[in-house]
Amino acid sequence: MLKEISIDNTDEWDRIVKPFREYDIYYLSSYVKAFMIHGDGEPKLFYYEDNHIKAINVVMLRDIEKDVNFTYKIPPNTFFDIVTPYGYGGFLIEGAINESSLELLKNEYSEFCVRRGIISEFVRFHPVLNNSEILKSIYDTSKLGRTIAIQLDSKQQIWSNLISKNRNMVRKSSKSGVEIFCGRSKELFELFMPLYNSTMEKDQAKRYYYFKDDFYKSILYDCKYNAIIFYAVFQDKIIAMSIILLANGRMSYHLSASNREYQHLAPTNLLLYEAACWGSENGFKTFHLGGGLGSNEDNLYKFKSSFNRGSNLEFVIGKKIFNKEKYEELVEIRRREVLNSAIEDSTVNYSTASFFPQYRDVHL
Repeated sequence: MLKEISIDNTDEWDRIVKPFREYDIYYLSSYVKAFMIHGDGEPKLFYYEDNHIKAINVVMLRDIEKDVNFTYKIPPNTFFDIVTPYGYGGFLIEGAINESSLELLKNEYSEFCVRRGIISEFVRFHPVLNNSEILKSIYDTSKLGRTIAIQLDSKQQIWSNLISKNRNMVRKSSKSGVEIFCGRSKELFELFMPLYNSTMEKDQAKRYYYFKDDFYKSILYDCKYNAIIFYAVFQDKIIAMSIILLANGRMSYHLSASNREYQHLAPTNLLLYEAACWGSENGFKTFHLGGGLGSNEDNLYKFKSSFNRGSNLEFVIGKKIFNKEKYEELVEIRRREVLNSAIEDSTVNYSTASFFPQYRDVHL
């Protein structure tokens, strides 16, 4: 049996998710609402159960016709693709997991998606849960890079896992008078928004990473038990803030902002250290910081890795084409469009086959 649950049925959604031992924030209805508001698609929970296993997968369902490249070229509300909500996810499976049970799940899931008009799926598996390993028979998986998590067994462990340079930065920040607080209120979110937007401007971030007021309201009200803001104060001024997600013994570094004028005080170093200590004191087991931009081992990755010298989690993606004939047809529609554009504009470039789904590649 495979069932599709809509975001309108939040009680049923969370009743299904929470009994899973390994569920995280990304599987809860409260989390995906913000990204529906952001325009990422329609949240769906797929629930599978048979005599041997049960499984869940949370996705954003996207109408392909709403993509600017397919408007009026294909019928609306007919062909879709699905993608992991911002962050991490992929199937969680419990029970008597073996090749036979996975094959049954694969077949029923694929048949369901074909009937539903779903052409393809892109998955960002959860590095801490390592759920990509048992799903290699269902998806075409690829390792993209590494991510960092802090183990929260004790404050002593947190401190000992810091590299020496980071310990010095944490000491320096504290001795300079930086203080760390946490809370959740409308006022804190209102302070976070302009600081975050300013940080994105300095980082020259893509437009996707700018969020509107309703997005933050969803985090404030829908995630009232699962999101908290840690913030650094220096001389009565907030100089750094981070939204941290909380669920099922896990903390996740979500969105972060800082005033670059105070970067020399290393407020984010102290903030993340204190957040980890807070997590340890409150019974959390891991604090996932994520990886570098584009999964690269860049300066952001090096900064995060300074919080746990022994962390070596892998970020794995998965690709699945349910309807190959329609997939190729959509790619061909885009290729013809680009070919026509190339006649008029010699600067148009063809995409690489690595982008998935290929028909959504803006450079195709």
